[in-house]
Amino acid sequence: MRRDAGPDFIEALARGLDVLRCFQPGRRYMTLSEVAAEAQLARPTARRILITLQKLGYVRSDEAGFALTPRVLELGMTYIGSQNIWELAEPHLRTLVDRTRESCSIAQLDGSDIVYVSRVAMPKLVTLSVTVGTRFPAVQTSLGKVLLAALDGPALDRVLAQPSRSGITPRHHPQRDELNEMLRDVRAKGWAVTDEELALGIRSIAAPIRNGQGLTVAAVNVNAHAAETSVDRLVEDHLPLLLRTAGDISADWAAWENRPLATLAPRGG
Repeated sequence: MRRDAGPDFIEALARGLDVLRCFQPGRRYMTLSEVAAEAQLARPTARRILITLQKLGYVRSDEAGFALTPRVLELGMTYIGSQNIWELAEPHLRTLVDRTRESCSIAQLDGSDIVYVSRVAMPKLVTLSVTVGTRFPAVQTSLGKVLLAALDGPALDRVLAQPSRSGITPRHHPQRDELNEMLRDVRAKGWAVTDEELALGIRSIAAPIRNGQGLTVAAVNVNAHAAETSVDRLVEDHLPLLLRTAGDISADWAAWENRPLATLAPRGG
């Protein structure tokens, strides 16, 4: 399958990658004929590529056919290891923004505030300016509710005892009993919504980002203007997309945590 890609294009390398991509979910084992057909290669060519990949440790074979080995993960982990987590998360945010047509952000907890660590904004009317590094009181935000709901009682007490450093005066100040009830609801549902609690016109819905141990390490949200987007639309239309995005970022986070770290070789004497 010749590609018209210019004199610098290495066809053999492209064919090798085509063979690796043949092994899709549900196709753990493939015969030589299946690989050749899927990659649109002649059988002898497919056989040589598979033997090469086997010698390199990326493919194994037995009576069931050919299968990938765990060494293939090194190819993806090289990319994971070269990025920081927010660079990995940004494409997911952009996809969410494209689908919802709303601004989307990721935040982490810092004392009793949330701090925005990644954001993709839509050019819409907003009442508050938000950029990476912006902080808001956690209690009045959907991102904050998700993060606070992940804390146990003593940790929650310690966080709430710290004064906010955001400089924002929220519209709503729930009493502790009301806050506890809200957080119980967030834990039960697995997501949080706010409706103009922080500032007039601001609505948002958020979901947790979890690491490989299942611990909440950040939260991601869809933010909307109350004049344009109802709470019902946030929940019915945007929430399924948000939960999928949170799951995708969580998977990247787990892979990023397990990335191979470079080690310094000891100096020779």
